[in-house]
Amino acid sequence: MIAISLQSGSNGNCIYVETGGAKLLFDAGICGVTAERRLAAYGRDIRQVDALIISHDHSDHLRYAGVFQRKYGLPIYITPLTLEAGLRGGSLGRLDDLHLFMAGGSISFGKMTVHSFSTPHDGVDGAVFVVDTGRKRLGIMTDLGHVFDGLEQTISTLDGVFLESNYDPAMLASGPYPAFLQRRIKGPGGHLSNVESAGLLRAGDRLKWACLAHLSEQNNDAELALRTHRRIVNSNLKLCTASRYKASGVLTI
Repeated sequence: MIAISLQSGSNGNCIYVETGGAKLLFDAGICGVTAERRLAAYGRDIRQVDALIISHDHSDHLRYAGVFQRKYGLPIYITPLTLEAGLRGGSLGRLDDLHLFMAGGSISFGKMTVHSFSTPHDGVDGAVFVVDTGRKRLGIMTDLGHVFDGLEQTISTLDGVFLESNYDPAMLASGPYPAFLQRRIKGPGGHLSNVESAGLLRAGDRLKWACLAHLSEQNNDAELALRTHRRIVNSNLKLCTASRYKASGVLTI
């Protein structure tokens, strides 16, 4: 299984996953031309993607889903509540190939299964995902809200993970965000800090790598996030960060 973060952060999110049986995109927060170009740089054709799976209704994950469907013919997998919120927001446009799933349910693509898990993030109906081939398991886990029951146990079953590591508490406290936004970020429906993310990875004895994702531009720094994790996490774990501005490179499990 290979995975590529095409972009990660509040300016747009999109992750490509390829197994022997399917090619998938998770989220459509970057424009179609950018996604097409970044995939092509790794020899992949966006028109050969089997499905676009949406995690929740926030615009940095959803805004270009309609474009991906109409321009490239990608079937969209989305929860009913997320679809309703997206249509109400007016950014989706016409949709011709929709498949509904329930957060907490699973979607099958041949011999590969995508398991979804509900999150307490402050989207309408947020979900995170585990891509399971029967032999390898990849987690796509951002916009988590807080460390909820079962999250650590799920991470302990993974071979690789994209895991939210959104903010450094000291940078958030001293940064430009107003008090209400700081409360939202560190509250139960917000995001995970570097320390919280690192604490979760301590359970990942099976992990080959972890890619720290959804880093805040104002309240975090890639090197700071990596230093925090290296101080807490098993030193043998390969760590990297997903960029806000370019693809991550190919990660393999």
